[in-house]
Amino acid sequence: MMYLEHINLVVNNVSAMLDFYQAAFPHWKIRSESDGEWNGKPRHWLHFGDDYYYIALSDNGVGENRDLSGHQTGLAHFAYVMTDLTATIQRLESAGYMIAKPGTENPFRRNVYFIDPAGFEVEFVEYLSDIPSERNNDL
Repeated sequence: MMYLEHINLVVNNVSAMLDFYQAAFPHWKIRSESDGEWNGKPRHWLHFGDDYYYIALSDNGVGENRDLSGHQTGLAHFAYVMTDLTATIQRLESAGYMIAKPGTENPFRRNVYFIDPAGFEVEFVEYLSDIPSERNNDL
């Protein structure tokens, strides 16, 4: 078995990121956090998640994230599978975040994209079928 345990994001504002991800994942908590140094620069970091998966956030990032409408090398987006996409959208919108772009129409899944406070594009997807050939098709 293989799975992605965590993603580590270097950002400018850990608190703003935490607000976004707390709205998306209200059942997650701060697992650990500390202040330290990374390659000669002070930083505050935290791990936000559950007992199995988390997002590592570190502050003191320099510069802006890549232009998501451009073709620069870098992260395009990452995605989370949700059991109730409508509730996720409602929580994020209630917290002041708007859908950046709707997903494509597909009878076997629903998805939307949000931009988090650091400029990362985050996809949230809900599968409407348990059959892999249906879930993975691009109608």
